[in-house]
Amino acid sequence: MLDWVEIVLRTFLSIVVLFLMTKLLGKRQVTQLSFFEYITGISIGNLAAYISLDTDTKWYLGLVAIGVWVTCTLGIEFLQLKSKKSRDFIDSKGTILIRDGKIMEDNLKKERLTSDELMEQLRKRSVFKVADVEFAIMEPSGEINVLLTRENQPLTPKHLGIKVAPEKEPQAVIMDGVIMDEPLATLGFSRAWLNTELVKIGVTVENVFLGQVDSYGQLFVDLYDDKITVPVPQEKAALFATLKKCEGDLMLYGLSTNNKKAKEMYEQCSKQMEDIIAQLKPILKH
Repeated sequence: MLDWVEIVLRTFLSIVVLFLMTKLLGKRQVTQLSFFEYITGISIGNLAAYISLDTDTKWYLGLVAIGVWVTCTLGIEFLQLKSKKSRDFIDSKGTILIRDGKIMEDNLKKERLTSDELMEQLRKRSVFKVADVEFAIMEPSGEINVLLTRENQPLTPKHLGIKVAPEKEPQAVIMDGVIMDEPLATLGFSRAWLNTELVKIGVTVENVFLGQVDSYGQLFVDLYDDKITVPVPQEKAALFATLKKCEGDLMLYGLSTNNKKAKEMYEQCSKQMEDIIAQLKPILKH
């Protein structure tokens, strides 16, 4: 066999093996790498290169070596899942860097982290004053997580005692000018509904780069031509305005009639409408 043909076949085999082994090891190999997993990734890559180029040795020996590495890695990951002591020994524990606005200098030295590097990591999280930090910890992966003091945390509806409606993830119903039937069916809509919504905003499917429908049935589109302005959906705002108008009309009818029973009926209906609006407000105003 010609050398170049053998290298092509070995390289193709290495790619297939690497793909299968990566799928077997899971997504953690790509994201939350520990020190051991980092070494494992490099070693498996070197072994794959060995299979591709070292034509003087038997190719299956490289597969055996990769198999051993993957088996050991899977065994260690299984051990970590079963035992916290194993996790602490293999991945180590998180290190507290800041507590109550005070930097833990000894822990910085332990992690060989300078104050400049610490401030850089804080700035990446929009924190510029150490005194604003309640707690900061370096995770085993090397990432630094920060908890701000209560007075410096962003204000949320919960802090104000306001209940908001739960928000589900939007579904992409148009991609690259093509309608996606499965997400559309998941939301309970049809192509006819989608085409009607597109007519309302004056665009065609072919001009839409990305179209998303939220959990309230509102269509948002991004066009290929960024110079074209698309109106923002107003269904919820229009419904809220209609309900408020109904409440006002009922109140007005109650004030304008001299019939006692009719007045009581209108006032009761107005109060019920007010309660309905109060319940729907977190959804319609979100």
